[in-house]
Amino acid sequence: MDHYKILGLSRNATKDEIKEAFRRLALKFHPDKHLQSSKEVRDGATLRFKQVSEAHEVLIDDQKRADYNQRCGSSYGGSGFSSSRYITTRGFLLNLGLACILLGGAVAIERSGDALWRMHNSGKSFEEAMESLEKNKTTKKN
Repeated sequence: MDHYKILGLSRNATKDEIKEAFRRLALKFHPDKHLQSSKEVRDGATLRFKQVSEAHEVLIDDQKRADYNQRCGSSYGGSGFSSSRYITTRGFLLNLGLACILLGGAVAIERSGDALWRMHNSGKSFEEAMESLEKNKTTKKN
């Protein structure tokens, strides 16, 4: 969530510009103004009001604004910290999904191999089957 974008401001906005943007948007999205609206509109306005309030709270305080700017970095071009975290989370989830698919495939192959072994070698362990093969080889050579 880019606080500057939410308020419709540039990164070098003054405190007066921040106050004016907040006042304008707070009036527009205040929950009391949408009491007669549908639930969807009320919920959307409430969410926007909370976002506008949070953006104002951070940007109007010099220390919080400096911390926010430091954390988000102005080189992101407005994409902000949350967006890069979203991409990281999305990438992680995609990689996790791929790993689960690969692991599931490996388990399926292992189980099917065991099932085939039991089907063709009933009652014998792998070691017993190998001993039997060795005996057959030596008897054929003689």
